[in-house]
Amino acid sequence: MKKIGMVGIGLMGHGIATNLARHGHALALFEHPGNQPLDALKAAGAEGCTSLKDLAARSEAVILVLTGSPQVEAVLTGPDGILSGLRPGSVVIDCSTSIPSSTLRMAAAVEAAGGRFLDAPMTRTPKEAAEGRLNLLVGGDAGLLQACRPLLACFAENVAHVGPTGAGHGMKLLHNYVSLGMVALLSEAAACAQACGVAPQAFVDVLAQGGGGGIALERLKPYLLAADPSGLRFSIANARKDLDYYHTMAGDAALPRQIAAAVLATLESALQRSGPQALVPELVSILRQGAGAPGSDAAGPA
Repeated sequence: MKKIGMVGIGLMGHGIATNLARHGHALALFEHPGNQPLDALKAAGAEGCTSLKDLAARSEAVILVLTGSPQVEAVLTGPDGILSGLRPGSVVIDCSTSIPSSTLRMAAAVEAAGGRFLDAPMTRTPKEAAEGRLNLLVGGDAGLLQACRPLLACFAENVAHVGPTGAGHGMKLLHNYVSLGMVALLSEAAACAQACGVAPQAFVDVLAQGGGGGIALERLKPYLLAADPSGLRFSIANARKDLDYYHTMAGDAALPRQIAAAVLATLESALQRSGPQALVPELVSILRQGAGAPGSDAAGPA
């Protein structure tokens, strides 16, 4: 597969596209206001495309890197969407973060249109995307994954087959629930530490030497010590969306979700008070302000 169509050239998608171009793939990129600048990609030979139908018709594989299930469904099944131009045997690889029940419906629609489907959501950050070192969590047929591995290896360091169709998106929601849940817990603790006069460096050092150490703390560390949110360039809006998706998935399975509900409520409140551009590390300052935070007894900002 050398002719690749891509929809969603945001922070992650731009890195994926850059690495595909480096490996000699012919790229068709869907033109959209939400894209990162495409100048460098076009200079490397990528072509812009204003029609999803036309993009699908010229592609052997279509990679989606979208915000969530509503966007994936619209791009695939909307009027003149990907499925209206999909070539027989083409592969749709969905690297978005989606609800598994939606994924199963979209996979069935792709197959009904004569295509094949893998859900392959990502972990890691835009930095690793640019370096071609993402982790992919893949759901779908093992044989199809094997055929697609050379393509995926252009932008992924680790590719894990986690189960049948939908399992990739399910694993991504589990991963983000655990990782964002840890960040939310640490943020709430850090806000309390600041209010109680604990030195930020001491807070970081003591946790790092004990049970609070790990990747979540390392990603929060620049913000805790220098108000630098770049250690986790992930918006509170996207974190809230992912926790909502996890909450839906757990509800569909009739499983306990009380802790998830508390994390979701924290992110909901933070989003209302910060706006959609705030990054997850800024949760520490938002919680420090106190007003309106779930479980807070504060009457107003500290």
